[in-house]
Amino acid sequence: MPVMLSPMQLIFIRMLGGMIVFWLFQKLFVPEKVERKDLFKLAVCGMFGFALNQTLFYEGLNLSTPVDASLIHVLNPILVMLFASLLLGEKLSWKKAGGVALGASGVLILVLYGRNLSFDGNHSLGNMLIFLNVVFYALYLVMIKPLIGKYHTTTILKWVSFFGFLFILPLSARQSLEINFSAITLPAWLGILYIIFLNTFLAYLLINFALKSLSTTVVSYYSYLQPVIAAIMSVSIGQGSITLPKIVAAGLIFSGVYMVNRSSSNSPPAQLVSPHPPAP
Repeated sequence: MPVMLSPMQLIFIRMLGGMIVFWLFQKLFVPEKVERKDLFKLAVCGMFGFALNQTLFYEGLNLSTPVDASLIHVLNPILVMLFASLLLGEKLSWKKAGGVALGASGVLILVLYGRNLSFDGNHSLGNMLIFLNVVFYALYLVMIKPLIGKYHTTTILKWVSFFGFLFILPLSARQSLEINFSAITLPAWLGILYIIFLNTFLAYLLINFALKSLSTTVVSYYSYLQPVIAAIMSVSIGQGSITLPKIVAAGLIFSGVYMVNRSSSNSPPAQLVSPHPPAP
């Protein structure tokens, strides 16, 4: 992207492939039905967690840079912590907030060290789209939590991916018909399969599975480990080096992991249902 596929074309392929994989997996291994009244909630989660989340991210990244995107995604656990407190009644503790702050500072050091930010051209618009992507994904994590206590993870993702695909279809249908499949190289196809099976199917499956036993704040916090893992991988293949800022950043992030997990283990389990009764 954007050489072989536009953002919406890539989103169309990812959403269609992910939906097919989720439906087949659920059909074969977890033949579970959902109550009709929960379909609306699943549709909203599909709109927030799949359609808006991915559309805004790809369109934003196309206008912005990976550095800017990484910085904005630091807000995700912070937003999740606030939304979970407001919507689910998860307890906000100083230890949990301090852990998130430690992790955020470590990520900022990793992302900013030795790099320059650029605000030329359409960067502002791209950054705004990425910020909205973070907001909607944080809402998805919080809103999906009560449903995970009621249905199997694969059943939820089957419907969420289906509704997500329906929402992006009007935006991507025309561009999807213009895809030049002959121009997509073998490495690009392998990348697309990676996005469908690992970034979509496995990642969403593991995140939803983790939400069964952990609070939304703890689950979202682990996104802070992504730049640490990327730095370790770059060093292991000779494309990076171990420096003092990287060591300090990793120390802050892992300290934050300890504080957030410790805070979660000392608190009563988060409610799996909304603290407010449903409207009649």
